[in-house]
Amino acid sequence: MWVGTIEFDLLLGDVHTLKEKRSFVRPLVADVRRTFDVSVAETDNQDLYRRATVGVAAVSGDNAHVIDVLDRVEQFVAGRPGLDLLSAHRTFFNTDD
Repeated sequence: MWVGTIEFDLLLGDVHTLKEKRSFVRPLVADVRRTFDVSVAETDNQDLYRRATVGVAAVSGDNAHVIDVLDRVEQFVAGRPGLDLLSAHRTFFNTDD
């Protein structure tokens, strides 16, 4: 079994309050979860209104499938209006390790 994770460091655009931040992050998390059937959550920087860290995890029996899913998720997030993708960090685990 292969597990792949990707963590996005995001800079949010015209956001001035934590309430406005939630209006960007919640739909992003829901859209990624619904579109790609992966686990996703805001994982850090909850107290900063212009920054967000979102983590995504995918599980498959095939490493190539995990890589493909994470590639598509990264393209999806990078293409979202109103935010800038500052970095994306990937990690892969194999149960045989």
